[in-house]
Amino acid sequence: MTVYRSESTNRAESQLDLIYFDAGGGHRASATALISAARQQHRAWQINPINLRELLEPADVIRRLTGVRIEDFYNSQLKYGLTIGTATLLRITQMLIRQLEPSIIKLLARHWQRSRADLVVSMIPNFNHAILQGLRQADAMQRRSETPMVTILTDLADCPPHFWIERQVQYLVCGTEAAAAQAFAMGHAPERVFRTSGMIVRPEFYQTTELSREAERTRLGLKPELRTGIVMFGSYGSSQMAAIARRIETAKLDTQLIFVCGHNDKLRERIESMELTYPFHCVGFTQEISYYMKLADYFIGKPGPGSISEALVMGLPLIVERNAWTMVQERFNTDWIAQNKFGVVLPSFREISGAISTMLDREQYSSLRASVKAYDNRAVFEIPEILEALITQHRAPIWSFGRTATTRQFAPEIHYGI
Repeated sequence: MTVYRSESTNRAESQLDLIYFDAGGGHRASATALISAARQQHRAWQINPINLRELLEPADVIRRLTGVRIEDFYNSQLKYGLTIGTATLLRITQMLIRQLEPSIIKLLARHWQRSRADLVVSMIPNFNHAILQGLRQADAMQRRSETPMVTILTDLADCPPHFWIERQVQYLVCGTEAAAAQAFAMGHAPERVFRTSGMIVRPEFYQTTELSREAERTRLGLKPELRTGIVMFGSYGSSQMAAIARRIETAKLDTQLIFVCGHNDKLRERIESMELTYPFHCVGFTQEISYYMKLADYFIGKPGPGSISEALVMGLPLIVERNAWTMVQERFNTDWIAQNKFGVVLPSFREISGAISTMLDREQYSSLRASVKAYDNRAVFEIPEILEALITQHRAPIWSFGRTATTRQFAPEIHYGI
């Protein structure tokens, strides 16, 4: 990820350190989306993307002992569907981070002694306590005013506790009422909690393009008139996708599917070699998710915050599952989907045929689609406004922003330039 510098020449640039990592792929995607939105809005910013893993390489005890990076292990779990133990793994990871925190803080303080940011933006969980402590140590050593830090939650809630939200003086950007309520319960002041309309989704998902769904479906070997699902399980796919393909074959449902297999080439080859009587199309890792979602009518996949948010922006009702295999940080998402009537939450994808029958029923599908359409998520365009306001606040003591509310929100007249 490269440094983004504003094209503006008549304003002083602000420097933002944007922290991300590659566990799961969603954190990098959200960081990239935010940089893209800043570019579209012509922000006078220099954004320095920081991969935290690279910064903390000297403190990576697990890699030194095993030769395996913790994020590579996590991504392998996703690829092979080995997610039943993620709650325990997450607790162990949090304990290990706490044990290593003195070394981590020292490395972070050393970085911010060399790099003077106007704002530090974290888009990762688990490390936010260490990030703030390292930043404060650097501020003290340099004898400068405290550098503001904001954590942008890229999950719908802080699940489990202390995954995203720590009891410390910083700013938080929350995409749901539940996450904001958790921040208040942790003792954060209302003026430090910002409520956006949802999760970050890349700007291209909002662009209207002239596209013939019928013609594009035909080009991919699909039937132009048939209701179409898109099957996605993150950047590394999942073996569940092949099982879903077989179950729909057995059920003989009048639908067709687009399988997005991500980096899992073996899975893509496996599905492509299956003898299925319904039309389908397979694709590997692609940056054109918005294109494939435009061709779909509903979404099937794991309840990751990024993929379900993308599907909702594209107007797609959701089919997800929740059980012991669902990652602990994604379980809240299934409750949120059910409460908002955004789709069907299954106890197991073994029951996928019933959920697809719901999507094929005109009345039930119309009801779900109406709920999805009513959800207006513009977070990726709102967040640069928040960051700009924070920079301004810490340069000048007088600051007013938005309208008075329990959490700071946005006046409806703001335009986001897209």
